[in-house]
Amino acid sequence: MSESLSISNQEVPSALGCQVPQFSAAMTNNGQFELNHYLGKKVILYFYPKDNTPGCTTESIAFRDIHPQLLANNSVIFGISRDSLRSHEGFKSKLELPFELISDTDEQLCQLFNVIKMKNMYGKQVRGIERSTFVIDESGKLVKEWRGVKVADHAKAVLDFVNI
Repeated sequence: MSESLSISNQEVPSALGCQVPQFSAAMTNNGQFELNHYLGKKVILYFYPKDNTPGCTTESIAFRDIHPQLLANNSVIFGISRDSLRSHEGFKSKLELPFELISDTDEQLCQLFNVIKMKNMYGKQVRGIERSTFVIDESGKLVKEWRGVKVADHAKAVLDFVNI
């Protein structure tokens, strides 16, 4: 992992400064996300556990509200979870999200970015997405990551980072 991101189940100290491998995935609005289509822009990928849950709704609304400022900073944003495209379409419509959501039902992107963790829910261990956000620069390199994100003020921290 010293030179590039790769699919791995091992704990990765950091992939900052590494080139992100080209990937594609299904997204809302009958789209296909292709990382190389966004070269020249900062790409923000936020991984969240599940559509229509309180924290994920709050986080998505916060990103919706700063979307114009992200665009003004040459940045695009995409939400990613293991939910189906159908679920994503409903979530996106309900919240009036101006950006697309990527469906990762096969967990390939979750593995690529190492965001699947064992978590405690109601006293039980469950396997799920650790809320995380990644910024890929204009040349395709990973330049910032937040893991174990707390929703409060996170969108502002992302905006502050891309504002530099």
